[in-house]
Amino acid sequence: MTLTIVAEPAPLNANEDGVILVGKTRVTLDTVIAVFQQGVTAEEIVYRYPSLNLADVYATIAFYLKHESEVEAYLQQRRQQSLEIRAMNQAKFDPQGLRDRLLARRTVQEPC
Repeated sequence: MTLTIVAEPAPLNANEDGVILVGKTRVTLDTVIAVFQQGVTAEEIVYRYPSLNLADVYATIAFYLKHESEVEAYLQQRRQQSLEIRAMNQAKFDPQGLRDRLLARRTVQEPC
């Protein structure tokens, strides 16, 4: 019996927003790499995110280790986008005084 060695592509796919997902799940590359960097094992990652399969998690970690600088650049870009989106949301929906506005609305709605 001869073992055939075949290179398989990484189980990573970009969605319509450019976010990289692992396998056929909605779990992001960001999530898997973040917990891996915290020292979590592949088995524990699958336990935490049951939609993932173990082979895909190992393949994702291997891809990260082989392409660390490119993946880190992608992750940095995602962090920057997150900060920009957060700033836009805070500008649109000013959290300052939110509690007061909610309490005022509540007082108006309550019958005397």
